[in-house]
Amino acid sequence: MIQLHIATVITKALDNKNYQVEDVLDLLETPKHPHLGDVAFPCFTLAKYVKKSPASIASELKDKLHDSWIDRVEVKGGYLNLFVKREIASSHILKDVLNAKEGYGSMPAKNERIVIDYSSPNIAKPFSMGHLRSTVIGNSLAKISEKNGYQVVRVNHLGDWGTQFGKLIVAYKLWGSRKLVEQEPIKQLLELYVHFHAEAKKNDTLNNQARAAFKALEDGDHEALDLWKWFKEESLKEFKEVYDLLDISFDYELGEAFYNDKMKAVVSELESKKLLTLSEGAYVVELDSMPPCLITKKDGATLYATRDLAAAIYRQQTFYASKAFYVVGNEQSLHFQQLFSVLKQMGYEWADHMQHIGFGMMLKDGSKMSTRQGKVVLLAEVLVEAIQLAKETMRGKHETQEDLETVAKQVGVGAVIFHDLKNLRTHDVEFSLDHMMSFEGDTGPYVQYTFARISTLLKKGNYDYAPGHPLQFTDDYEWQVISLIDQFPRVVEQAFEQADPSQVAKYSLQLARAFNKYYAHTKILVDDEDKLSSKLSFCYAVSIVLKESLSLLGIQAPVKM
Repeated sequence: MIQLHIATVITKALDNKNYQVEDVLDLLETPKHPHLGDVAFPCFTLAKYVKKSPASIASELKDKLHDSWIDRVEVKGGYLNLFVKREIASSHILKDVLNAKEGYGSMPAKNERIVIDYSSPNIAKPFSMGHLRSTVIGNSLAKISEKNGYQVVRVNHLGDWGTQFGKLIVAYKLWGSRKLVEQEPIKQLLELYVHFHAEAKKNDTLNNQARAAFKALEDGDHEALDLWKWFKEESLKEFKEVYDLLDISFDYELGEAFYNDKMKAVVSELESKKLLTLSEGAYVVELDSMPPCLITKKDGATLYATRDLAAAIYRQQTFYASKAFYVVGNEQSLHFQQLFSVLKQMGYEWADHMQHIGFGMMLKDGSKMSTRQGKVVLLAEVLVEAIQLAKETMRGKHETQEDLETVAKQVGVGAVIFHDLKNLRTHDVEFSLDHMMSFEGDTGPYVQYTFARISTLLKKGNYDYAPGHPLQFTDDYEWQVISLIDQFPRVVEQAFEQADPSQVAKYSLQLARAFNKYYAHTKILVDDEDKLSSKLSFCYAVSIVLKESLSLLGIQAPVKM
C-alpha cells in the first residue's frame, strides 16, 4: 500500500506520458537502512527521457511532492528518499488487513485457468521423502495461484505405466509371495524391485524379460493386467494415507495408463504433419539445439514423451487452460524442453504457456535417495515420527488428549512441509528431522508458535475485533512489523511470478521475528482501554497475515502450542 501510494504521488508529479503508476512502482526500492527512508525512487532511468542528470531530476521532484502521507523527502545523489508519516500509513495498512482478513493480499479473480501437474508418485513404489518436494511445492503453487486470482486444476499424474512394471512383474513371478505382498504390499514390492536391479546387474537377460513383460502388458495380456491392477490398488491405499496426513487433495488423479488409447492418435498426427523420422528402427521428432524426441521404440512400445504429448493435448482440450505448470525435478528439464518443442512444431500455440517448474533433490547424508538401491526414507514414517516428536514436546500443555493429538499433527506435518518450502525451489534440500522440528530458528514450528502466542494474547485481552477500534501508532518495533505486513501482497505476487513458495516461507519467518522483537520490548496487556484495544488490533492483524502465509504453504496455524 505504501509503495503504491507513493508511486501514484510521484507519477502525478512527473506528469510524463512515458511513466504510468505501474512503471514508477517497478522502480521503487526499499532502502536497506531505516535512516535512509521508507521508500527510495532512483531517477537514473528517467534521466534518459528528460535529458537531465539524475540528481537534478531528484531535486526538482522533491519540491513537487506534497501529500498527507509524506513526512519529508531527502535527495541523495540520484535518489529521492521518502519518509512517510507512520501514524497515517499504519492506520491505513492495519485497517486494510483487519477489514479484508484472510482476503488480504488477494488479487481480483481472473477468467483464466492454470493446470498444475504435481506429486505424481510411481505405482508399486513407496511414497518416499523424494516425492515430498513435488507434492508440497505443487500444492503451495496451487494455493498461491488462487490467491493471485486464477482458477486452478490440480492434477496427480500417477506413474502407473512403463517398463518398471515389466521389471516388477518378472520379479514377482520369480521371487514373490502373494501372501507376503498382501501383508505388507509396498514394502514387499519395493524389495522385489530392488532385488530385480541387483540381479539384473549379474544377469542382463532379466532386462529382456522385463521389456517383454511390459510389451505383454501393453498388448493386454490378462495375467500381466491382473498383476498391474493389483499393484496399483495396493499402492493407492498407501498414497491416500500420506495425502490425508498432508491435507492434500486433487481434482484429477489420472495415471499414464489413462492415455494408452490416446497415443495412437498422437503418433498419427505427428506422421500426418511429417514430423516423424525413422532413426535406427525407432521413430523420433528432430529438434533444434537439442537431442531428438523419441516417440516409439523399435518394438513399437511408447515412451514418456508419447504419453506426455497425449496428456498435454487432452488437458488443453478438456480444461482450456491459459497456463500449465509441471512440478517435476530439475533432472527432467530436457524432457520438458523436448515436449514443449514438439507441441509447438505440431502447431499448438498454447505450448508457449507451458512451464516446467523444476526443483532440486531431497538428499540424505549428501546423496540422492534411490528407490533402485533401496536407499529411501519413507514419507509416511517421517510424518508419523514428526507428529510423535511434536507430541512429546508439547505434552502437558493441552487440556485434552484430543487437543494434543490435533495440534501435534498440525505442528509435525507443518514442520516437514516448511523445512522443504523455505528453501529456494531450485536448490537441493538435506533431510534433517532434528532441524525441522526445532521450535526456534528458521522453522515451521517457530512461525506457528508466534501465531499461537498472539492467539493467547488476544484471548487474555478478551479481544473481539469490531470495525472502528482505535489504532494508535507506538514505536519503531511496531513500524518494522507494519512495513512487513504492507509487503505481503507483493510477496504473494512475486511468489507466483517466480513460481517459488520459498518467498512466502521466508517472509513468514521475517514477520514472526519482527513481531517477537516487538513483543520482547513492548507491554501489550495494559490497563488503558484504548491502548489495549489498539495493541490487540495490531496483534490481530499480524496473526491474520501469519495464518494466511502458513495457509499458502499448506500448513495449519494452531491457536495453542
